[in-house]
Amino acid sequence: MTNKIFLLFGPTASGKTDIAVELGTKLPLEIISADSMQVYKYMDIGTAKPNVEQREKVKHYLIDIVCPDEEWNASYFVKEANKLAKDIINKDSIPLIVGGTGLYLNAFINDFSFPIAPPSLEIRSMLSKKNTFDLYYELKNIDPLSAEKISKNDKKRIMRALEVYYQTGKRISVLQKNNKRNDLILICLDDEREKIYSRINERVDCMFKKGLIDEVKSLLEMGFDKKLPSMQALGYKETIDYLNGFLTKEETIELVKKKTRNFAKRQISWFKRFDIKYTIALESGINSATEK
Repeated sequence: MTNKIFLLFGPTASGKTDIAVELGTKLPLEIISADSMQVYKYMDIGTAKPNVEQREKVKHYLIDIVCPDEEWNASYFVKEANKLAKDIINKDSIPLIVGGTGLYLNAFINDFSFPIAPPSLEIRSMLSKKNTFDLYYELKNIDPLSAEKISKNDKKRIMRALEVYYQTGKRISVLQKNNKRNDLILICLDDEREKIYSRINERVDCMFKKGLIDEVKSLLEMGFDKKLPSMQALGYKETIDYLNGFLTKEETIELVKKKTRNFAKRQISWFKRFDIKYTIALESGINSATEK
């Protein structure tokens, strides 16, 4: 049995889960999720989690492991994914990491050194009082390399980079040592943009038909604050705005589609940085993946 770790990734709605599960019925593999939102319990529809049947067919890890108000980040992912991959290989199975969270995949591929610095409530409180534009400008002056890799609208990651600097006196881009590993095989799902966008539109329609609005209502009724990082996820934040009367249902659906398409663009940009072994067109699907 190979000692390699396989990574299957692609933009949202590219069919990663379906292909991974189908592979799992043909090969002795177990799936490790590299999705930053599927870790959260009670958030099923909006995160497009594998369904019960799929998870019964093939063993899945790092799904439904924390509550929406608990912290989960790239540091935790790298640590757990490495441990799980080793355990799976020791069972003479194949570890298949599946997901589209570029930050997590990048951290795993480059074997970034974690943890860099523990969270500091004092520093976070100080930074949270500033607006995102000022924080990004501050990071650009302190650590331009990190600023290039972080969206100027991603307040959470900007704050984390600044938090590390103010705690350690060192730039996070320096602390995240790039130790590219040689035990990985990267497989990327891709296709023409218009085909990807069409799949995204279909998925968003399906999510709302399946009951995304009721899922968000339930989360709020359970007491999870709308300001939690988990509740800022695509589909959830917009649905909260709908429930608060700021958007119509039609406006909400169209906004989620637009934001998800933009998210897919950013994912594709992330993936271009990777040393991809195989690229598979969406239509090729399982047969092409199995052959490779």
